[in-house]
Amino acid sequence: MGSVVGVGHHVLVVDDDPTVSDVVRRYLERDGCRVRLSFDGADALAAVADERPDLVVLDLMMPGLDGLEVCRRLRRQDPDLPVVMLTALGEETDRVTGLEVGADDYVTKPFSPRELVLRIRSVLRRAAPATAEPEILRDGDLTADTGRRTAQLRGVPLALTVREFDLLVFLLRYPARAWSRAELLERVWGWQFGDQSTVTVHVRRLREKIEDDAAAPRRIVTAWGVGYRYERAHE
Repeated sequence: MGSVVGVGHHVLVVDDDPTVSDVVRRYLERDGCRVRLSFDGADALAAVADERPDLVVLDLMMPGLDGLEVCRRLRRQDPDLPVVMLTALGEETDRVTGLEVGADDYVTKPFSPRELVLRIRSVLRRAAPATAEPEILRDGDLTADTGRRTAQLRGVPLALTVREFDLLVFLLRYPARAWSRAELLERVWGWQFGDQSTVTVHVRRLREKIEDDAAAPRRIVTAWGVGYRYERAHE
């Protein structure tokens, strides 16, 4: 299967289906991860509080406390914790909703365990401390530190997910250039194909965090007929 995700990475798998959980556990353990299983939302939150994992694999549809509510609560407690959501039937509304509450990535059921491991590798790799020379990117009162993987607006830390931070850094590096959703999907997510609504949702979430008025953005602007463009602040 190629290089492992990283020996010792701790992954929490949350799914009420024991068969699915066991398959995911076996593939992740084969790839070098340490895996803990939870079968409902309340137990998942308790497991995270007991020992913070490096990543959570979270089923969307569970009885009681569903995956969306678990993700919302995790995001309030720990904005940096990577979450990969499992959604059923490939419904676009489920995927979009999962991304809107803060999932970094999603895989639709029925899924290939190999694909899930590859997606987890990608998210963990991006969440890891930078190995290249750190950069501090600035645009007026907005800064992003690639070494610490932190961003601030007017001196106040921003609660960004892994993918939101990656998207911000990429746009800050290449201001004034229009990028299509397909290009952003490849350059930021590392996907050569996939649902481009992923980009749309992340742009919307990022605008809500860095724009004075997300409905009238001045930094991440829409390039009509193309995609998005980052405009540096005018001071």
